[in-house]
Amino acid sequence: MAVIALDLGGTKLAGALASRRGLIGSAAATQLEGRKGNEVGVLIEEQTTRLLAAARQRKIKITALAISVPGISRRRQSTVWAPNIPGWENYPLQRRLQKLLGQSIPVQVESDRACYILGECWRGVTRGCRNAIFLAVGTGIGAGILIDGRVLRGAADIAGAIGWMALDRPYRPEYDACGCFEYHASGEGLGKVARSLAPERLNTARDVFAAANADPAARQVIEEAIQFWGMAVANLTSLFNPEKIVLGGGIFGPAKKFLPRIYAAAAAWAQPIAIRQMKLCASQLGGLAGLHGAAWLALEAERTKRDG
Repeated sequence: MAVIALDLGGTKLAGALASRRGLIGSAAATQLEGRKGNEVGVLIEEQTTRLLAAARQRKIKITALAISVPGISRRRQSTVWAPNIPGWENYPLQRRLQKLLGQSIPVQVESDRACYILGECWRGVTRGCRNAIFLAVGTGIGAGILIDGRVLRGAADIAGAIGWMALDRPYRPEYDACGCFEYHASGEGLGKVARSLAPERLNTARDVFAAANADPAARQVIEEAIQFWGMAVANLTSLFNPEKIVLGGGIFGPAKKFLPRIYAAAAAWAQPIAIRQMKLCASQLGGLAGLHGAAWLALEAERTKRDG
């Protein structure tokens, strides 16, 4: 027996089969290539159908499916809000997949940030933790928060939208679209700050990291980002008292080497006892964290159905 795990991002869709031992084989990824609305739903259905066929070929029975989505999974309404996918303001993804698979195969839809921390707790650096946070810094910023062994979701499934954390003042109109923290310290944010300082040389986060050793403007962007990341880690530590905070997403990658400095910045702001017992880590699963988290959710859905 196995489950289907899917990880939808702003630019690609990844999928794999999984068992209790982990992912089965390598994950397959398909680029969205500008798809929007129902076109993305069709792509997900096609990927699901391919994985079902692969399972049949290997004589594996599929018992559940879960998908990680880049936004808010509204569990009560069974819909998804995904700001990077046009037409997904209230998309009925769960119902579409349930119709495709039939009622005998449970379908779970969860936010990517929740899947990141669940994946790390299942197969990554936070195994054994009951209180841990995954701070995902990529194009945007989000946080998957595990408290007493359960994902924190909030009243409307929006908990973890940490890109909106207020870390600077005064308020600026630029924060309207994405929030203060994300504006300054996400992948897109680093590019924006860099362009404001040296538009002739720096345009993207990649430019900033490539030029950091020689370019004063690039160094300034990174120094400011380290302070923002440190303040966010401090606030999360003081609020939730986690055992570990994991830094992941595309930026940690190249920013992984700054973890000691981020911890030092956090230690200046955080509750002193909490920060001393908190370990700051880089993601062990990297780009596969969301897929592992989806796999764990599907396996739990299968177990709940079997035991219930």
